[in-house]
Amino acid sequence: MFRALGDPTRRSLLDELFKEDGQTLGALEARLPLTRFGVMKHLRVLEKAGLVVTRRRGREKLHFLNPIPIRLVHDRWVSKYAEPWTAALSELKHKLEAKTMEKVFEIYIKTTPERLWEAITDDEQRRIYSFGVGVKSDWKPGSSYVGVTPKFPTPIVEGEILEIDPPRRLVQSFRALWSDDVKSEGTSRVTWEIEQVGDSCCLTVTHDQLREGANAEIYGGWPQILSGLKTLLETGQTLTTYGSQRFA
Repeated sequence: MFRALGDPTRRSLLDELFKEDGQTLGALEARLPLTRFGVMKHLRVLEKAGLVVTRRRGREKLHFLNPIPIRLVHDRWVSKYAEPWTAALSELKHKLEAKTMEKVFEIYIKTTPERLWEAITDDEQRRIYSFGVGVKSDWKPGSSYVGVTPKFPTPIVEGEILEIDPPRRLVQSFRALWSDDVKSEGTSRVTWEIEQVGDSCCLTVTHDQLREGANAEIYGGWPQILSGLKTLLETGQTLTTYGSQRFA
């Protein structure tokens, strides 16, 4: 079994059967850069190791992943005491190696860094331009924060202050809570960076550590939020586009 698993091509075959079990030789050949003979050769090794079993369905011969030999190895050398640690480290590896994406938003606002920082961290001002959701925190490194609105009994978002350097840089973890769909996306990260440019500020918001293909609700509201922030600081007015007061 170890010899069978030692070849990357054979591991790829098992990966394909894990994604979609019960495939024909032709289907597996189409998924890999191998000749039909090459796929057959690797499948024979996997069958001999007990990692692949075959069944006839009419004229077709289907291949199925058999995970039992791998489980027996796990049971032999992974004790019940090591199991929680093994699972945790495996989950950490998958999380760190998973494909992620980032979204970057940049806007110029005619204001000072101090006024802009206040608008980002002040609960009442935040509520005006951020879909009616304010923010509460003591704004210290390691402290928690919550996005709140009077009409909802529980927070809309939550997270931790990872870095804070007023009035230049703020880094927060970010977990959306307004629906089950967004909750399932887990925790991402938001970085606010303020750079003074003449009598204005360049504000860059980077939302990263997002799962590849993450729910667009997580990051899709930033253009409206930042437009509302610019409107507030430059005119004192409230942006009233569709959805800008969603939770107000």
